[in-house]
Parts: sequence; C-alpha cells; structure tokens
Amino acid sequence: MEIRELHSLFLESSGVTTDTREIKRGDIFFALKGENFDGNDFTEKALELGASWSVCDRKGVKGSRVINVEDSLKTLQELAAYHRRYYGIPLFALTGTNGKTTTKELISSVFSKKYRVLSTSGNLNNHIGVPLTLLRMSAETEIAVIEMGASAPGEIALLCKIASPDAGLITNVGKAHLLGFGSFEGVKKTKGEMYDYLLNSSGRVIYNIDNPHLREMISQREGIKVTPYGRSIYNADILPVNPDNPFLRLRLGDGTSINTQMIGYYNADNVFAAIAAGSLFDVPVELAVKAIEEYYPSNNRSQLSKGERNTLIIDAYNANPTSMRAALENFREMESGRKALVLGDMLELGEYSEEEHKEILKLALELNAEKIFLVGEEFSKAALTIAQGEPAVELFENSDALRERLQKSPETGMVVLVKGSRGTRLERSIPALL
Repeated sequence: MEIRELHSLFLESSGVTTDTREIKRGDIFFALKGENFDGNDFTEKALELGASWSVCDRKGVKGSRVINVEDSLKTLQELAAYHRRYYGIPLFALTGTNGKTTTKELISSVFSKKYRVLSTSGNLNNHIGVPLTLLRMSAETEIAVIEMGASAPGEIALLCKIASPDAGLITNVGKAHLLGFGSFEGVKKTKGEMYDYLLNSSGRVIYNIDNPHLREMISQREGIKVTPYGRSIYNADILPVNPDNPFLRLRLGDGTSINTQMIGYYNADNVFAAIAAGSLFDVPVELAVKAIEEYYPSNNRSQLSKGERNTLIIDAYNANPTSMRAALENFREMESGRKALVLGDMLELGEYSEEEHKEILKLALELNAEKIFLVGEEFSKAALTIAQGEPAVELFENSDALRERLQKSPETGMVVLVKGSRGTRLERSIPALL
C-alpha cells in the first residue's frame, strides 16, 4: 500500500497508536518492535479491541484489516512526514542538551497567544514520539512546536527529515549522552544536524549569540539565515533572588519587566528564546511576556515546593554535567540561611562518568551546604576520593534508601536543591523532605 492510500485511511480513522492498552475505537495500530516486545504479536488483538486497521511487518500475518509492510516503524515515519506536508503549516523545531522541554513549553505558550498550537507532549521527542506528535496535526492546527531529542549521531537529521521544520533552535550543547555521542564534539555534530537541515532548506535559525559554542557552529555554516537572541541582545538584567522570592526575574533594556514562575537564572536564555521565536512569527513582545509570566513549570523541572519541613527547588527530571553545574551555581547565588543538596547520579556519561561526578562533587562541596545527600553508585565512588571524612556528606544506594533515612530522622528548616538524572528517581524522596 502506498503512503497516499494509507494517509487516506488515516484521515478516516480516530488516530494512531503503538500500544494496545491505549487503543480507541477506530485507531490504526502500528506494530513496532522494542527490546522486550514485538508489536506484531498483538496485531489481531488490536483489531479485537477496536482498531480499524493493524499495520504489521511480520510475514505471514494476514487479515482483511491487516496492512502488511516491510518496516512498521519506517511506515509510521513516512506517514507522519506525508501528513505534515499535507497541511503545510509553519513548524518550529528545537533540540539541545539542556532546557529543551522548558523552552518548548515557553515557545508554545507564546505562540498560543496568537495561534492554535500543536506541541510535543511529555517526552515524545524521538524517532517514534515525533511521528506520533505530527499525526496529531489537524485542520485546526495553525503552527507546530516540535521538540527533538537525540542520544546518537544521525538522529536529529532523521527527525528533521520527517518534520521538515521551517525554523528552529539549539538551546545549547553540553556533556550529555556521551556514551552514545562519544565526545563533546560528537554532541555538537549531532545537534548541529538541525542547523544543517535549515541551511539546506533555506529555513531560519534563532540562536543564542551569547553562547560561544553556538556562535562557532553558526560561523561554520556560511549562508545560514539567522536571528540572534540573548541577554546581550535584549540588554537584560537578571535580578537577585532569595527563598521568599526565588523566581527568575528579568528587566530588559527598554524597561520591560518579566516576572517568571521558574527557578534558576539559566532559564533566562529559555525566556529570550521564546521572545525571539514569537517575534519571528509576529507575536508582539507584550503578549510574549504575558505568556512567559503565566507559564508555571511542572514535572519536577525548575519547580518550587514549600512544605512543612523544608523549601525545595526541584530540578530532578534530568541531569548532565552542564545542567548540574548551572543548577549548583544558581543555588550558590541564592541568599539563604541553611542549605542542603540532594544530588542523584548523572547517567549515560560512559568513560567520562567518574571524572564528571568528581568535578560536580567538588563544586557541591564549595557551597558549604549543611547536608549533601548523594544518591547512586557514581556519586558514591566519587565521594571516596573527593569527600572522605566530610561530615555533611551522606551516601545512598538509591532514592528509597534516602527516603527511609529522612523518614526516620527528618531534616527541617532548610532550602534544598534536588537535582539528578531521571533514572535515579529522586522524586521518591521528595515527600520525606516536604
């Protein structure tokens, strides 16, 4: 079956799904393969549960409502690419080491002041998630904001080929997923695939002119269309914070004040990116500022939680050396009496892991926090050489062990930064801190 024919069936359907547990009547089921499952095993079950069609790539599976293809994943991606071109609306894409999701949400909020927006939900930013997002596009959609993640070379190029962005940005480049990228240069090359696509398609890049790595990457691509943003562009001041008013506040050179509901000076660049993206698509600055001030972070990203025991700054959705350093340096600048740290391992750093955990632990010790709770094997190994005999440092195998310690012997009256990779599940310890 040609993609054009499959697309006609899709337009008559209620949507697509890759999970029989989430099937709605009239969906098209795509049988994808994973490490621990094969969707082809559920081809017939999907039809029994109400799917209108099942797309499968296992030879020999037959049925009146079974569509046989060579590769179900590739077919899903081709269908999404066709559907994106079918509507042809403006599409803004973004990638980067840190701040992707927050920036995506800020840009979506800004665009929503003028347009009906489709944006990436949750963490659907990979080779499956991006197609599923694009297939949510409808006749009502006026603009799309698509987040793109990558952990290996070639992945951003693939996602750009599927989504065909008209404009985009890289939030920053840093040390993350080094196990897949091999090196920091590998990170820059892979994230730079966004710039390469927009250069070759005559799209426009907005970029942080204050970031030396991004400036270098732009300079290497002669003829690329750019719109710069950054603190220097807006002549902005970042105003001081304290536990009573810890949220990022900015004053632009023209006197405009921006009072956000986000924690961390590092979010300033995300704010500037949202203003620049809005300007690119004719959203007035005053409306952009209103959208940014109304945005409230969730999912343990740059989030403030005040409990009976302590005040928590929660940034525990993900972590790598770049974001961890930024969070610690921001915490250092916060005027507060008693401070504590809950730090979880930074994952997927490969051969760089030991060195990077040691460097972050050194920085953490410089903050003179009253308590430093380290969760995970990597920080525990670093502590053996960096924090031997430090009375403030306590080591835990996992978040459950930390939670048990805090339940037995609660800590009170402190401002606590909670930061770690998603895999360390630091959120499990949060109730015992509040």
